[in-house]
Amino acid sequence: MELLLYVWDLAVHLDTHLASLLQQHGVWVYLLLFLIIFCETGLVVTPFLPGDSLLFVAGALWAAASLNVHALAALLIAAAILGNTTNYWIGRYLGPKVFDWPDSRWFNRKALERTHAFYERHGGKTIVITRFLPIIRTFAPFVAGVGSMAHARFQLFNIAGGVMWVGSLLYAGVFFGNIPFIRNNLTLVIFGIIGLSLAPIALGFARHRLRRA
Repeated sequence: MELLLYVWDLAVHLDTHLASLLQQHGVWVYLLLFLIIFCETGLVVTPFLPGDSLLFVAGALWAAASLNVHALAALLIAAAILGNTTNYWIGRYLGPKVFDWPDSRWFNRKALERTHAFYERHGGKTIVITRFLPIIRTFAPFVAGVGSMAHARFQLFNIAGGVMWVGSLLYAGVFFGNIPFIRNNLTLVIFGIIGLSLAPIALGFARHRLRRA
């Protein structure tokens, strides 16, 4: 529970935490960001980690501190690609039996089923599209592995999605992060990014409930 509270506090006050960590620990923050992006994309038990908002705020802070944003982009793209690859091979190893696992604190069965339905509808494009959908993006490479998607084809979508996701949000932070209103209201911006990210999932859920009704 303490870990979840810390992660939630990190997510909603990302501007404060990341700025202070960068000031106090310097280069070690690169490792921390790499691990967060890797785990958020690579482990089905950590979909709650910050992703979209983390990338945006990192871009804004790196630009404000005149640090090398391109090096950070390369590092986090590598983390996103390696995370998805790890998740794919875990799914490939475990196989279809995961659909029999019960829902628990560490395993979101409903998210797995929603991702599987999304994958059935969109095929390989799911790996790219879901990069921009929190929670589902954590399960998409796992489902691809469970479904034994060809590894070469998976990597094509994986690399494209990783570059687009990290690049778009990180550089959005670089270009928009120094606008006075955004810089002075980063916490509100973070909530806005989280809300926009979750909106497609909420709409899909509402449509599903309406169809059933």
